Amino acid sequence: MGNRFSKLPALGCWLLAGSVLLGQQNDRARTEALAKRAADRLQALQREADRLASEERTVLTDLKKLEIDRQLKAEELKQLTADEAKVNQDLDAISLRSAALEKSEQDARPELRARVVEIYKLGKARYLRLLLSAPDLKRFTDATRTVATLAKLDRERVASHEKTLAELTSTRKTLEERQRQVTELRANAEKAEAALQRAAVARNNLVRDIDKKRDLNAQMSGELQSAQQKLQAALRDVNADPGTRNAEPALPFKPFKGDLDWPIAGTVRGKFGQGTRANGIEIDSDEGADARAVHDGTVAFAGTFTGFGNLVILDHGSQTFSLYGDLLDITVKKGARIEKGQPVGSAGATAAGNPGIYFELRVDGKPVDPLQWLRRR
Repeated sequence: MGNRFSKLPALGCWLLAGSVLLGQQNDRARTEALAKRAADRLQALQREADRLASEERTVLTDLKKLEIDRQLKAEELKQLTADEAKVNQDLDAISLRSAALEKSEQDARPELRARVVEIYKLGKARYLRLLLSAPDLKRFTDATRTVATLAKLDRERVASHEKTLAELTSTRKTLEERQRQVTELRANAEKAEAALQRAAVARNNLVRDIDKKRDLNAQMSGELQSAQQKLQAALRDVNADPGTRNAEPALPFKPFKGDLDWPIAGTVRGKFGQGTRANGIEIDSDEGADARAVHDGTVAFAGTFTGFGNLVILDHGSQTFSLYGDLLDITVKKGARIEKGQPVGSAGATAAGNPGIYFELRVDGKPVDPLQWLRRR
């Protein structure tokens, strides 16, 4: 009997050693899983960084082309403006010349009219009257030549005047058509230049947006790399005395923006910024379906909360929280460490009366649109 009980301390030591070994294996498995998740996310961030860099190069190339096109269009607009000014100047000159001709014609009109009347009065008997009024044949011949010369000069003057006016009218029409064309071309050039300017502004804004995304990407990558180093240290220390180990390894929340798993399968009904609970969204789902943690964290609250029914709040560190409300039941306790994907409760009934849950995210202590953080589906 004594020999049988003397083996109990040894058995206890074996059980303790087995328990420690199992704990170490579990710690290693969990740390390796976190390290893999960090590595996978880093690869995704690197692909996104490469895509953003390529997109920025393309946009910058477009910007250079736009700048060249804009300079060419500005030069074209400058030339068209000069052409328009020249056409206007020519039109003004024609107007002045036409006015001068018309004034000259008006000034000469009385004299011309008088001569025409005199010639008309002579009529067919003009030679007889000239003959009778002339003292001799020589005077008659001179008078006849004078009248004929004056009549010819008057006809030539009228014809020249009419020809000049016709030419000026034709030139004016040509210039007015040119003016219309130049004005239209100038208006089109101004529209094109304005469109190029808007396109350049849009692409400059796009470059700024891309730069912001690249900065955020670099920040998230830096946080993950830091977490990776801690995970590697945790893996080295996994066999160490628990009392000498570093703090339990964890992954930061922000680097997983846009890549978080959905807390439950279902359809979004209440959208962020709308309704009485505008800080989050409502997700319709099957009653009793598991509501799962979107990221590792610690249960900060688990219980009934007015307006949210059964509510679980997970603290992910750095003033970042996820909230799961309208739960049928709660499966976690305050202070418990929760891993990504672990159930925190099940779907109950939302404020609209449909089976589902209320879900909210707070980053830096402020509500954010969960759809910008959850993986697209």
